[in-house]
Amino acid sequence: MSEKEQTEDDGAKEAESAVSQTYLMDEQLRETHALAEGILGEVEQVVLGKRPVLELVMVGVMAGGNILFEDNPGLAKTLLANTFARVLGCEFKRVQFTPDLLPADITGIYIFDRKTNDFAFRPGPLFCNILLADEINRAPPKTQAALLEAMQEHQVTLEGHTHQLPQPFITVATQNPIESEGTYPLPEAQLDRFIMKLSIGYPGRPIERAIIVKRMQRMKDEHDVRALASPEKLVRMQVSLEKVKVDEKIIEYMVEIVNRTREDPRVAVGSSPRGTQALFKLTRALAVLNGRDYVVPDDVKRLVIHALRHRLILKPEPRIKGVQPEEIISQILQEVEVPTTQGFA
Repeated sequence: MSEKEQTEDDGAKEAESAVSQTYLMDEQLRETHALAEGILGEVEQVVLGKRPVLELVMVGVMAGGNILFEDNPGLAKTLLANTFARVLGCEFKRVQFTPDLLPADITGIYIFDRKTNDFAFRPGPLFCNILLADEINRAPPKTQAALLEAMQEHQVTLEGHTHQLPQPFITVATQNPIESEGTYPLPEAQLDRFIMKLSIGYPGRPIERAIIVKRMQRMKDEHDVRALASPEKLVRMQVSLEKVKVDEKIIEYMVEIVNRTREDPRVAVGSSPRGTQALFKLTRALAVLNGRDYVVPDDVKRLVIHALRHRLILKPEPRIKGVQPEEIISQILQEVEVPTTQGFA
């Protein structure tokens, strides 16, 4: 057998193994896997050539976490969030963060109702399923802080009254890395509430050409997509992840990586335990997306940089030298022994 034939045979066996494993999954997990694949396929018709990023977003949505995009303008961050919301059948709202934005502008406000002779609550744009907080670092700290409770507890407290947000609730925030004038860096407490920090990046020439060709073919700016899910279905997808198995050795692997971020001499503040929990949630979602009901070490390797890089605060000297958190996490990955377990196959 030639090398090419052997490679093709190995690929076919791997694909067959993945398919057979999908059929071995719990019925609810199979439904989650199939729905997630369908959603990705629909979104991929709009956001071209970015399958790896779309998979990460899908994993974050399934894990029920908030996502931070740090990227240049015009790279389809708003389009991506809006398209996901439409395909998921969820209510989507966008808030443009500006220096004069007040907390009440996003949380809501009490107004006097003459009919009832009492104050009534008027909900703000936070009351949706998927919120796009555009250029979140342009709002003053007080307004940024108004998001903290919503992002973590999925509720808003005003005038002593607690208002529950719709379920599911996910914040997708963006910030521009090339403009620092008139911005307010996000506090560590808020950064820690994002399950992942992602970037989209520029498309290649063939993809950029395909974008223009598709625009010309549909003869309008808007994209037509199908709603394949609903808020209730998304909640069921998130709940189904509780059935995914995580081996004790893989848990130890996650804990060791996170703890080493605190011990690295270049790091002033390492990842919090929330980072470990983020890895745990994300790896379960990635396992189901890949057609498994158990987590493997490669799931951790793929997600660890996205889950931890925004949680590290470097000391002044390495920061001045241009050291990036990604470099430190990559080095830790190389140093930590990978568990030999293959999950629960």
